[in-house]
Amino acid sequence: MILPMSAPLETEPVFPRSRLGGLSGKLLALILLFVFIGEIFIFLPSIANYRVQWLKTRIAQAEIAALAIEAAPDQMVSEELRTDLLSGAGVAAVSLKRGNTKRLVLRADNLPMLEAQFDLRSGLNPPEVVEALAVMARSGDRLIGVTDAAPGAPDGTVEIALHEAHLRAALRGFARDMLLLSILLSIIVGALVFWALTELLVKPIERLSANMVGFAERPEDRSRIISPRPDGDEIAAAERALAAMQNELSGMLAQKNHLAALGLAVSKVSHDLRNMLTSAQLLSDRLGHVNDPTVQKVAPKLISSLDRAIGFLTQTLQFGRAQEPPPVKERIVLKPMVKEVFAVTALSSGGRVKLINAVDDRAVVEADREQLTRILGNLIRNAVQALDQDDRSAKPQAAVTIATRRERHTLHISVADNGPGIPEAVRGKLFQAFHASATPGGTGLGLAIAAELAEAHGGGLALVKSDETGTVLELTLPAPESQARTGPRTQGLPSPGQRIMNRPLKRR
Repeated sequence: MILPMSAPLETEPVFPRSRLGGLSGKLLALILLFVFIGEIFIFLPSIANYRVQWLKTRIAQAEIAALAIEAAPDQMVSEELRTDLLSGAGVAAVSLKRGNTKRLVLRADNLPMLEAQFDLRSGLNPPEVVEALAVMARSGDRLIGVTDAAPGAPDGTVEIALHEAHLRAALRGFARDMLLLSILLSIIVGALVFWALTELLVKPIERLSANMVGFAERPEDRSRIISPRPDGDEIAAAERALAAMQNELSGMLAQKNHLAALGLAVSKVSHDLRNMLTSAQLLSDRLGHVNDPTVQKVAPKLISSLDRAIGFLTQTLQFGRAQEPPPVKERIVLKPMVKEVFAVTALSSGGRVKLINAVDDRAVVEADREQLTRILGNLIRNAVQALDQDDRSAKPQAAVTIATRRERHTLHISVADNGPGIPEAVRGKLFQAFHASATPGGTGLGLAIAAELAEAHGGGLALVKSDETGTVLELTLPAPESQARTGPRTQGLPSPGQRIMNRPLKRR
């Protein structure tokens, strides 16, 4: 049974919203709001200043009218001229004060009492803003008095009386003009800022969002990986990070698809291969009855190899994947086992590589015999393949050496070769499946399987060194409290009959 790939999340993709309904619309609304608020802060002192300047203009016009009266003979003018002067100045009464002398120069008939008095000599201050707004909000008319320094005589003072309705009309007209100007300015500034933010911020974000939505639909399609812009801003940095993440995810999905396809292929091949190996096993059992010394020497190794192959294929068919069973540990004297693995490897290498068994005679490990054989076989085969690829003109005699050293309850097993070394690009992923192959046609599974089996035993596999002088891999496995005693102990394989009678039944 092949495990299915993870099903995609059943969620509808969230596409970017329309321009005005999304981030752009929110930005436009905020820009218009902020510009209008800024205009309000400009409008308030402007309306107060306009009120003060309007009143100062009336003061100046009233002084001119008063000077005209003083220039007339006997300071007497006709009623018609007096009315024209008051109307031209926009006031109801004018009085001049020089020194300690104060004189009423012009005055309209039937003038009511003043309801408010203002002094412009104190300058523009916050209460002027409040008063200007109050004037625009007030509905009735009242007579107010205004005092200011005489424009033509700094040491003199001009006091006028005027109707507030004229001031209210002027303030409301100014406020209307300011409002229209503020709206126009808000639209212009908002449009410019909106365009700038759309080009610099919104469009790149929409591009990121659209790319993520498109990539989420088909993450295995590498053509959908975003191409980062060459800019150096934060959005370009986000695009580069997104591209790196998409590349990594796409590679992982490709590897996952590759593993799924490989699992299906392995299941199909394993079924037929197991049948062929079963037939070969039946034939090999008959070799045990041949009285030829060479056959008697080779037959146990052949039978053992066939047993391991058939067992492993059976596990693959049962579980649908090469999931390793827990190791069944036993005390194993290591040197004879290395000798057996060397014997099998020598047949395939044709004697081109010298195999050196430098394992301590007393070295003992606690391990699963079958899995330890696979670990050592993978490590030795990898070393032999590396030596076969060595194309150096002046290369030494190809050799693979296995040695051991003990540290308390751990046995360190080193597998060293004098080959050309592992390429730098492969070392970082040496124990990952499909990444560590440096030989043509290799799958990159040997070291990954060996590392997995070593970890299952409570040990590990590590790269000690790799350069032009060779490569050293170190396998660590738990060792029992005491070393094995040296002495005659058969570590070879049993005869075919013994193998059948004594083989334990292991549920994998």
